[in-house]
Amino acid sequence: MSATELTDELQQRGLIQQCSNLPALTKRLERGSLPFYLGIDPTAPSLHCGHLLPVLLAKRLALSGHRPLMLVGSGTAKIGDPSGKTEMRKMLSKEDIDANAKAIQKQLEMVFADCPEDAQPVWLNNADWLDGLNYIEFLRDIGCHFSVNRMLSFESCKQRLERGLSFIEFNYQLLQSYDYLKLFQQYGCLLQIGGDDQWGNMVSGIDLIRRYSFLQDGEEGRLPNESEEVVEDLLPKALTVPLVTTSNGKKMGKTEQGAVFIDSKLTSPFDFFQYWRNCTDQDVKKFLLLFSFLPLAEIAELCRESGAALNKAKEVLAYEMCRTIHGQMAADQALATAKTSFGGSPAASISNMPGTELEAARLDAGIELVSLYVEAGLCASRNEARRLIQGGGAGLNGRKIENVEQQVTTADLEDGRLLLKAGKKRFFRFSVM
Repeated sequence: MSATELTDELQQRGLIQQCSNLPALTKRLERGSLPFYLGIDPTAPSLHCGHLLPVLLAKRLALSGHRPLMLVGSGTAKIGDPSGKTEMRKMLSKEDIDANAKAIQKQLEMVFADCPEDAQPVWLNNADWLDGLNYIEFLRDIGCHFSVNRMLSFESCKQRLERGLSFIEFNYQLLQSYDYLKLFQQYGCLLQIGGDDQWGNMVSGIDLIRRYSFLQDGEEGRLPNESEEVVEDLLPKALTVPLVTTSNGKKMGKTEQGAVFIDSKLTSPFDFFQYWRNCTDQDVKKFLLLFSFLPLAEIAELCRESGAALNKAKEVLAYEMCRTIHGQMAADQALATAKTSFGGSPAASISNMPGTELEAARLDAGIELVSLYVEAGLCASRNEARRLIQGGGAGLNGRKIENVEQQVTTADLEDGRLLLKAGKKRFFRFSVM
């Protein structure tokens, strides 16, 4: 695929929200491998579905032969990015940040596993250069290139000013811009990608590189006396993906039960599969275009029908996403489990369903069913579990539950298990020890 075909496809898929100079970027991509970077702050032990779009854009570029610099920002995680946040993020300990960084890198290594060897990510951590900064020198060398008025003009700052923007968060833009400068200097990085809420930080990084690397006094840093076209070719670029919401206006990757994580210990591959399988008819084509690697023609064919015929497209979306994040085997297992579960015999294939162990001693005394629904994560509260039962959406081992006061005991076990059902497509397995 040529660079023009690549950027054209990105546009057709709806993957480009903003780009600082798309024609110049396309020309540079045409000349060969381009180092680019994506920064991810390890503020939690796992990414969730809402974080995936820029990650999968990075993979698309890698599959086209371009080199991803994956920056896990343990340094910037100590500050907290105000972009897209309504209040200041809770400060984490250094130990928690470091543990999160290791976990996230491990999760993402699976995503890039099938990329060419020469396009495998370079894993970086900005703590390596941020933790040792001298504050006075940083202000003198880097801070002098920033205009406070311009920083305040970006939407991410304007939104937070209404609620309160701390000084420590205000510094975040300088640090992210400095990251881009370091990667430009050390790796020849000429492109930063990310979510559209990062646009202000990205263009600030471009401006810092232009001022610091090209416009300083002295022979080494002077802007070449070339045409505007040549200068644009030398300057770094920024490209953002849209911030995705579902057709009902909810943030991507969030459900009533919480975030849908890509860590299999936090969200099982089966539940991950089901999240995508349960998308609305209005969302399935958009999600296939944005998140899957299927050809455009195949997506158009899958989504040609409407109504119940779209279930095949939803199944393909779920399978492709599960395969990308968790691998072929996990995707095959999730698909097989879904087919047997929703084909009328859920207990026939439960080994791959989300579940945990339950002590037999607890059942001897009896456990309230509503409490088990909360413990399984199928309901957020006991009241929600009661409403589920009253609405006819609860089941135990294939039998409908009608009594909100029901106690579960060892007499309810089947093959040493309890299989809870919530609605039509959500299950949880308790294996009794």
